[in-house]
Amino acid sequence: MRYVGRITTWKDDKGFGFITISGTKERVFVHISAFENRSLRPAEGDSLTFEIKLDEQHRANAANVRYSDEKNKIRPAENLPLSFSHFFATAYCIVLLALLILGKIPLSVLLVYLFLGAITFITYAIDKSAAQNNKWRTQESTLHIMSLMGGWLGALLAQKKLRHKSKKEEFQRIFWTTVVLNCGAFGWLLTQGYFESWQKIVGF
Repeated sequence: MRYVGRITTWKDDKGFGFITISGTKERVFVHISAFENRSLRPAEGDSLTFEIKLDEQHRANAANVRYSDEKNKIRPAENLPLSFSHFFATAYCIVLLALLILGKIPLSVLLVYLFLGAITFITYAIDKSAAQNNKWRTQESTLHIMSLMGGWLGALLAQKKLRHKSKKEEFQRIFWTTVVLNCGAFGWLLTQGYFESWQKIVGF
């Protein structure tokens, strides 16, 4: 038997929430793994159809979950309009390239940014997978440290593409603080000529 209901609670960073069955006050637990369409991220207010199955503790869980209005549901973040964060990241990359062309920073600095960004993106992806499968999670402090060290471009890409940690306000406040601190540190190192010394040590 299929039921109809709406998501009344959803914790996107943990990958689970509760559905309230239409016409009742009964709530049913739902995990991200129960959704048939994984390309769309659940959100509070979504209308769903689903089956109910009992777990090992005989608690009701939603299963074989489908979106009632799937055709009209907003697609993933990569199709959403550009936001301030997109413009900021793009502008920062342009500045880095301009500094490289003008000889203000060595190529190795840009490569370090790319490396840290890639590692941070992968870490976000692993954490998101862990959240969906109830496995060991990466500490938020670790994600923030990686952003502070220079991986924030990768973190920002992961937040937008994977829709992970993008809605948690407290996390976002700390994240953008790490971005400002990293950009500030980069600007200070640039004005103090430290990148010239870096190039002499690294060689490129």
